[in-house]
Amino acid sequence: MLSSKRQKRLKGQKGLLSLLSLLSFSSLLAIETRFDFESVQMATKFRISLHAENRETAEKAAEDAFEHVSNLTGLFSDYEPNSELNHLNATKPNVPFKASPELLDIVNRSLEISKLTDGAFDITCGNVTRLWRSMKNRKQLPPPDRLAAAKAAMDWQALQVDAQAGTITLTKPGMLLDLGGIAKGYAADSVLKRLRERHHITRALVIAGGDIAIGDPPPGKEGWEVKLRTFIEPIGGGSEKLDTVLLKNAAVSTSGDLYQAIVIEGKRYAHIISPKSGLGVTDTVSCSVIAADATTSDALATAMVVLGKEKGSEIAKKIPGITLRWSE
Repeated sequence: MLSSKRQKRLKGQKGLLSLLSLLSFSSLLAIETRFDFESVQMATKFRISLHAENRETAEKAAEDAFEHVSNLTGLFSDYEPNSELNHLNATKPNVPFKASPELLDIVNRSLEISKLTDGAFDITCGNVTRLWRSMKNRKQLPPPDRLAAAKAAMDWQALQVDAQAGTITLTKPGMLLDLGGIAKGYAADSVLKRLRERHHITRALVIAGGDIAIGDPPPGKEGWEVKLRTFIEPIGGGSEKLDTVLLKNAAVSTSGDLYQAIVIEGKRYAHIISPKSGLGVTDTVSCSVIAADATTSDALATAMVVLGKEKGSEIAKKIPGITLRWSE
């Protein structure tokens, strides 16, 4: 038999273990608390879901994240007159422009996607984008001569990036860059990285319109549930199908013309512009791209819609680590 003194000691140890277990469980519960935030940024709704120890920590991280997106907008937007992108667009041909690390990075990533997609993704489409945007609002097709001039200023291969010197050079007269097809994905990635490195928050999901950057899964889960919408009746209908996928440390972007389209002269045109025609794509198609990061998925989703299902699927086979989900 155990002595009464030893019994008391063991009882005390059990009590201490129980207390430690309770404290550990309480700490785990604190870590598992989910907080959700949203803010209008880059002309769309940014949403952040994250797991933090308390609301104060979560709010501080979210506020910093949204401020960071606002700063990126000041670099990448073609709508803001004093953005860094517009300063670059105002440079003369063949004059190197000293760029911020972020602008240098996003332009370099854009060129990588252009090469992978044989130019179906092309950020040198600024003139075409502005022309199409203007004429679409009037429900008219661009005049052939103006369209030809806008297309003539496009050429992703005429865009030079010198990483060592930190410069970007527009080598073609009249060239204008438009980062609309990649900036939101890049921003989502940047927010996820910022949450991890500055706030030590790894369990997070960042939604930037149709682009989602995904970190570590929520506690006790295999991944974040992401719903990919497949529209069955894109024009005037209401039917749709939602496919749920579980993702972690990945990204997914969806692009398509199923909602944002316009009919001009009896033909349906999407808001996504084909670099080849200089007009909105005319095929009713949507594509979701699952990739390692949202910068890649954002740009590739745009390119896949431009390429179409058949050609896009063929090119995608040559790009490791991505998955396509088509809907028509």
